[in-house]
Amino acid sequence: MASPFQQLQKILKHEAQDGYRNRIVIGGMGRFADHWYRQARAALQGEDPELLLALEAIYADLRRYEAADPEERRRLIEGLEARIQEALQRERHLRSGRSAAPTPPEPVGRPQPSPPSPRPAAPPEPPALRKPEAEPPEKPRARPAPPVSPRRAAQVESLGLEAPVHVIHGLGRERAQRLGRLGVQTIRDLLYLLPRRYVDFRALKPIHRLRVGEEVTVIGEVMDIGSKQTGNGLTVIKALITDGSGVVECTWFNQPYLLDRIKPGAFIVVSGRVDEFLGRPVFRSPEWEPADRELLHTARIVPIYPLTEGLTQRFMRSLMKRVVDYWAERVEDPLPAWIREAYGFPDLPAALRQVHFPDDWEPLEKARRRLAFDEVFYLQIGLLEARRRWRSAPGRALAFDEALLERAIEALPFTLTNAQRRALSQILEDLRSGVPMNRLLQGEVGSGKTVVAALAAYAVFLAGAQSAIMAPTEILAEQHHRNLLALAEGWAAAGLPTPTIRLLTAGVTGVERAQIYAELAEGSCQLVVGTHALIQEEVAFRDLAFVVIDEQQRFGVLQRAALRGKGYNPHVLVMTATPIPRTLALTLYGDLDLSVLDEMPPGRRPVLTRWLMPEERERAYAFIRRQVAQGHQAYIICPLVEGSDKIEARAAVEEYERLQREVFPDLRLGLIHGRMKSEEKEAVMNAFARGEIQVLVATPVVEVGVDVPNATVILIEGADRFGLAQLHQFRGRVGRSTHPSYCLLLAESPSEAAIERLRAIETIYDGFQLAQKDLEMRGPGDFLGTRQSGFPELRLADLTDLRLLELAREAAERLAERDPELQAPEHRRLAEAVTRFWQGPVEPS
Repeated sequence: MASPFQQLQKILKHEAQDGYRNRIVIGGMGRFADHWYRQARAALQGEDPELLLALEAIYADLRRYEAADPEERRRLIEGLEARIQEALQRERHLRSGRSAAPTPPEPVGRPQPSPPSPRPAAPPEPPALRKPEAEPPEKPRARPAPPVSPRRAAQVESLGLEAPVHVIHGLGRERAQRLGRLGVQTIRDLLYLLPRRYVDFRALKPIHRLRVGEEVTVIGEVMDIGSKQTGNGLTVIKALITDGSGVVECTWFNQPYLLDRIKPGAFIVVSGRVDEFLGRPVFRSPEWEPADRELLHTARIVPIYPLTEGLTQRFMRSLMKRVVDYWAERVEDPLPAWIREAYGFPDLPAALRQVHFPDDWEPLEKARRRLAFDEVFYLQIGLLEARRRWRSAPGRALAFDEALLERAIEALPFTLTNAQRRALSQILEDLRSGVPMNRLLQGEVGSGKTVVAALAAYAVFLAGAQSAIMAPTEILAEQHHRNLLALAEGWAAAGLPTPTIRLLTAGVTGVERAQIYAELAEGSCQLVVGTHALIQEEVAFRDLAFVVIDEQQRFGVLQRAALRGKGYNPHVLVMTATPIPRTLALTLYGDLDLSVLDEMPPGRRPVLTRWLMPEERERAYAFIRRQVAQGHQAYIICPLVEGSDKIEARAAVEEYERLQREVFPDLRLGLIHGRMKSEEKEAVMNAFARGEIQVLVATPVVEVGVDVPNATVILIEGADRFGLAQLHQFRGRVGRSTHPSYCLLLAESPSEAAIERLRAIETIYDGFQLAQKDLEMRGPGDFLGTRQSGFPELRLADLTDLRLLELAREAAERLAERDPELQAPEHRRLAEAVTRFWQGPVEPS
């Protein structure tokens, strides 16, 4: 350990270099003098009386330093230097047992850089002795050793990246189990456990230039380190670090082992955010490393990994460095070279190295983009394969009377939009083609999807086959049934043949249900509308050729497959009222052909939308009262209360009772919420549809509901709780007639993001524009949820990056042209990667 006189000599040298401004040590030289004197007295116990006298004289001069002016401070330090040299000479004499030649004092009044004293470990030169902004010297990369124990070598050799993580040397089964909580079972999983963020600690600064709030790195010598206990039993480790330009204090909590690892006189690298204490910069719980080793936690772009109990960032970085150094080079890149070259992607080993321990932000971004591309590319290959297999199945070409279908279109009480005509033409072409249809019909509320599906079902009826339409709720199924019956009456009035149309839901029981079963089995019922009741085992069709699944995101993969299984490779049309930007739709639904209704029927007016402040609630109530007085109806949506549908239901009941008692005592109010039984909800919605209820108080359960053209105003409480897509769905409950309609948004204390959403929906009425805005603001989470089970997890891909989605789709299509089944030898690794990504065979939607 260095002599206390040597430690003081270094401090005085730095003070002289700083211009005698008394800021090198925390608290000033007076406070430091007391601290140094106590340590020196303890170190010199039993030493020569002359050394103790020198100590007292030096301490007395140090105590005078703080009150002196700069010139006097200069003279004090010069005098102190002479005393220190004498003390050091006396120490050497006592330790050697013989006289030592006098050593000329080092000039401290005029600072001159000098090389550091030789050290066994040859640490790097402290920053004070070189340019302050210089980068730390790059360490030569050592040849990595296999991170597995010799007795595991054979197992790892045979399993490769699929070897379990517990084979990693020094990891152990306990830590392997903790990694399992993060989804890590194999070495491959570990390579793909990617950092969730990064901290840039490359800014290397001298201590005297530190600024509070910066994330920086300093390299310096440990002047002192010690610990103390707080009143609540917390162990606090404090170290003083100097780099020649100043001194900074570093504090760590509950890490007593640091006393054994960080020693006075050692050179260390410290990285962290600069805090402030008593007006001076400090580091609290910084990262640190010895300066003579390869830097992993400091002075670089440092990865921050997901953690679980029992794992720390330092452990994870050390583990990942060993694994990445050895295994990344051994990963075979499944991406064909021509794709890498065409799109400018790095190879997979390089991408894995950079994504874990990046050299700079640019290679990190390229690495992340490469891995994100892989995810979307594998997704597209799987979806295109599902589409290819679907289309290669034996299908059925339906022949129907085109003239009769055209007469049915002319008999409609309205004119089809161009978008409806276009979508119907695409569907009819599928029906005639002999290739099983697998098509998504996308259009927002009120765009006329049901009419398009009904006309397609009519064409199937003309071909002598059966159709089924499955809706997610009884209310929606009944609405479809009523609309289809109305269309059929119009066709009959025009002298056209009409299908027998039945409704099959849980509410249909007994004799009626048995009769519907019989009619479906014998073929006398050509069109059935229903809910999950359609996929019950007892339901059998004579010739099911066309299946329509409405609000398809409300059904799981197995439910959709069960309905398809009622026929022999029937044509399938799925519908959604959620507008999705086209590129994203091609990504999420790449196994389906896409038809879009991007036009509203003529006569529909935009729903005037206004965001109101809480104090304007009474104005909103008065407006609702005026609309009801004109013979119209209204919705009031209660906000979603997260955590419990019981709480949500209770809140809705309380709000309903308050509105009925205090606000609208003379009006007929109804209530609907998610805790009600299906038959109760059905009764309330039907009463509202018949006009028996004037104001319907509801939770978001009404988002997809019945068509009530007489409803002209919807008030949404807590509008800041909802996303744009859901607000637009609510708004679609009104504006379903030629009457002017209104959407009032009440927000209590919206965040900046919520305000942006509210302003957007006030001015944007096109569902597809809103969907793009929602995608940009909130990300693709809601859209991903629509795939439900069977959709792989995307860990890196940003589905708002439409350019990346387009590239992946284009590359997958080019690959499918060359080798659709990935049978070529050069695509073997790619086929394995796609299978791993999907975790089994891809099922079509």
